[in-house]
Amino acid sequence: MRLLPSLKLQKRYIVFAIKTERAFSAAEVQEAVQQGLQDFLGQLGVAKASPLFLKERFKDNQFTLKVNHRYVDEIKSAIILIKKIKNTPVLLHSVTTSGILKKAASKMR
Repeated sequence: MRLLPSLKLQKRYIVFAIKTERAFSAAEVQEAVQQGLQDFLGQLGVAKASPLFLKERFKDNQFTLKVNHRYVDEIKSAIILIKKIKNTPVLLHSVTTSGILKKAASKMR
């Protein structure tokens, strides 16, 4: 039995940019993002938002997160509150939000 389309997870892709003088690896950024989401949303909030860090879309200190469409604002708030990655001060901001990965990828530098 198939799942009805209305019951499927509706996703959004959010592209974030990191402003800093240092380049980070995908693993360092992923760890900081997971910790920031955990601190802001807690375990239940992270489970409901179901964020997924897309490692293959990490390039030039920009990354993409796949999230539940109902938690886009909460995810943006949690990510923006990240102030340090590996003891390096950073400034994160969202570039775009899209329902299509190709459109979100086109907004990256």
